[in-house]
Amino acid sequence: MTFNDILLQVGGVGRFQWAQFILIAIPMLLVASHNTIQNFTAAIPGHHCRPPPSANMSGDGSEAEELWAWLPHNEQGKPESCLRFTTPQRGLRWPNDTGPNRTGATEACIDGWTYDHSTFSATIVTEWDLVCSHRALRQLSQSLYMCGVFVGAYVFGNLADRLGRRKILIWAYLQTAVTGTCTAFSPNFSAYCVFRFLTGVAVSGMTLNCLTLNVEWMPIHTRATVGTLIGYTYSLGQFVLAGCAYAVPHWRWLQFLTSAPFFIFFLYSWFYIESARWYSSIGRLDLTLQALRKVSWINGKQDEGEKLSVEVLQVKLHNEMTVGKSKYTTLDLVRVPTLRRLFCCLSLTWFATSFAYYGLVMDLQYFGTNIYLTQVIFGAVDLPAKLIVFLIINYLGRRPAQMASLLLAGTSILVNTLLPKDWGIIRTSLAVLGKGCLAASFNSAFLYTGELYPTVIRQTGLGMGSLMARVGSIISPLVNMTGELYPALPSIIYGAVPIAGSAVTFFLPETLNMPLPDSVEDLKVRRRGKKKQKEEGEQTIPLQTLKKDGV
Repeated sequence: MTFNDILLQVGGVGRFQWAQFILIAIPMLLVASHNTIQNFTAAIPGHHCRPPPSANMSGDGSEAEELWAWLPHNEQGKPESCLRFTTPQRGLRWPNDTGPNRTGATEACIDGWTYDHSTFSATIVTEWDLVCSHRALRQLSQSLYMCGVFVGAYVFGNLADRLGRRKILIWAYLQTAVTGTCTAFSPNFSAYCVFRFLTGVAVSGMTLNCLTLNVEWMPIHTRATVGTLIGYTYSLGQFVLAGCAYAVPHWRWLQFLTSAPFFIFFLYSWFYIESARWYSSIGRLDLTLQALRKVSWINGKQDEGEKLSVEVLQVKLHNEMTVGKSKYTTLDLVRVPTLRRLFCCLSLTWFATSFAYYGLVMDLQYFGTNIYLTQVIFGAVDLPAKLIVFLIINYLGRRPAQMASLLLAGTSILVNTLLPKDWGIIRTSLAVLGKGCLAASFNSAFLYTGELYPTVIRQTGLGMGSLMARVGSIISPLVNMTGELYPALPSIIYGAVPIAGSAVTFFLPETLNMPLPDSVEDLKVRRRGKKKQKEEGEQTIPLQTLKKDGV
């Protein structure tokens, strides 16, 4: 009897599974907010140099003319953002002469900037003047957040395999609540970056363990459904972010609004039940029995739970007990040949998905439309994309879903490079299509990775996958710098990498309707079984041919 049979015995997908799933999924609504919140908290509003104190800005009706006299304009007739005249240029007629024909000496904005607060009442850009020569600091804060997610993937991935999924989730909720709230009240930019980094660490641990704890309590036939539903909560979270950002245009209160609820999540997370599968993998059958009986009681299957005992579990879960005697580390992902192949292929899959995804979603102002509407559209496209990939996952398999989503995403990005820039609607539509495919790829990658790695190293494998994804998200903004060499080069790179990831996915095994492996030995047995089937199939062909020939 496998662990899956025991889960069916104590209720299958019962009240407990759905209750714990909902409680774990709710915080995921706000994970999307933390990942992309800087589209709003670090938005760059329209700005220009503030005139010197000596300027006549009395507000008597000549203020606009005086401002015009101090600001050089570009060829589109718009004021320059980072320069002002050293002396006012009043020799030309206002307001008609706004072109670059005014060629007086200019200087940097030594008296600061004036910002357009019509859309955002305050952002970190307006509060700490992260524009012009300091513009790179804006991206630095997001990169540091992704570095935090990078570190969290490694740290919490390992700790979850050693300490359990439940403990890591509880800690991650508390850390997100505390550091997210501290971010909202940061006294300076340095403190803001530190707290964003720590928030990223916690969010990474939360993302990894919410899926694993749910999947390990679910029977085989529901795993794809669970993975897809968790993906949908992340997509719905993008609508939540758009609504919150629209209602709360001040960055500090928006940051607080998306962080404070984690105190509530921390309090109720103490009621989570730890994975019985993880308990058995570390050899604690007493705790496995306790968890299974608790679940059977909640599911109304007390009689079935009473039939279980430590002795019964020792017989039925012999594989898990054997697994508990073996300890694996991150190095084993490279050292063990069976794991090395999975690790290399999945690393590129995760990297490609995240690299292209954050290349598209982390600069919504680039599209030039209403930023709130763009956020909603980018969230809305996930709904049909994840439904389609769910159907492919369930009926065709995990591998075709992963390959197709990456291939289509890369193709749509590459096609975009061939279109004229004035085809705005078509270009934006292709970008939205690519984003939807990449979101579907994320959904598939979480489920696929969790099913490929055995229980003893599942969280470590997921953590390393997430770590490679963060490498992609950190490198992604730097690719835009290649546009100085050739304008279309960033898009070519963003499109080529997912296509390469799609090709590598071909070398991964299929997991549709397969039980979760508990040990490395399970992977070896499964692989040997497939080779044997292939050899038997090759031997059968000539025998059938001989019979047809009457031999």
